[in-house]
Amino acid sequence: MNQAQNTSKNGKTTAIVAYITIIGFIIAIFMNMDDKDKLASFHIRQAFGAHIIFYLLGAVASMFSDLFIPSAFYLVSVIIWIYGLVAAVQGEFKMIPYIGVYFQKWFKSIT
Repeated sequence: MNQAQNTSKNGKTTAIVAYITIIGFIIAIFMNMDDKDKLASFHIRQAFGAHIIFYLLGAVASMFSDLFIPSAFYLVSVIIWIYGLVAAVQGEFKMIPYIGVYFQKWFKSIT
């Protein structure tokens, strides 16, 4: 296996790990420190944004006693997470719709 394929595989693995909880995000940052991979860096920023959205929506959802509203917030979070994870598994530079472009701008200092 040549170096380009190896880097791509490592970048893809790092990108996937970034979506596996906030701990996975931190692990992915360390995995991407030595040999920076563009795919991994892209998905680390997307995953960080997805994690922040999850916690923000969770905080907002906790203000409601009705079951329907918190369920809708968590459903949105899960859809965002799945979208990013699928893109990482496929090795694609797909931004999370509507908000992914902001994640790339806001978190450009992350890896």
